[in-house]
Amino acid sequence: LGWPVPGWKGATPPDPCPVEGRYCRIELLRLDHAADLHDSYKADADDVVWDYLPYGPFDDLGGFERFLTQSCLGSDPLFYAIIDLTSGRAVGMASYLRIDPANGAIEVGHINYSPALQRTPAATEVMYLMMRQIFDDWGYRRYEWKCNDLNDRSKRAARRLGFTFEGVFRQAAVVKGRNRDTAWFSILDSEWPAARAAFENWLKAENFDADSQQRMSLVALRESAGT
Repeated sequence: LGWPVPGWKGATPPDPCPVEGRYCRIELLRLDHAADLHDSYKADADDVVWDYLPYGPFDDLGGFERFLTQSCLGSDPLFYAIIDLTSGRAVGMASYLRIDPANGAIEVGHINYSPALQRTPAATEVMYLMMRQIFDDWGYRRYEWKCNDLNDRSKRAARRLGFTFEGVFRQAAVVKGRNRDTAWFSILDSEWPAARAAFENWLKAENFDADSQQRMSLVALRESAGT
């Protein structure tokens, strides 16, 4: 029947206040982020950042603004803009979705990093800030990551961040006229303390050289802690 969950009263619905780290800030997505985001995404000349998303690319700012207005300014999915603290510009988006406070489950998705954000310390810090919020502040039990099973880059990212692979939902959707098998990953509240420690050690200034290259990887830090 499953083990008891004594005292469980549900998680807190998201309170989308800004959260700032060392390298970036996440804040509720607004229409006035559109110009920065559109410029950031256009720096990806091949538009590959849109390959595994069910929308985009957007040739002009007006089309992108209409998309944000129609699809990204609600409460589920709950979209955040990712602000680079050095430039002060929005350089990516991510969201919470399938938000289920009663059962303590929530998903991260619609992750879209522009070239200015990819492979930077901020790119990892975003995921840490979002994870810290749902576990430490809002009391969720389960955090989900789902992606197209063909998206090897996303699957590698999930494992690097501490998510556990749970399986593939075959023929889960039709996206842009193509079949999508969906790979599922999760991290649980019981696994979060070890993951948090690895994130925090990885994000320390001394873990990066003068060129912002990591000295120890996030995976190595987690393995060195025996998790």
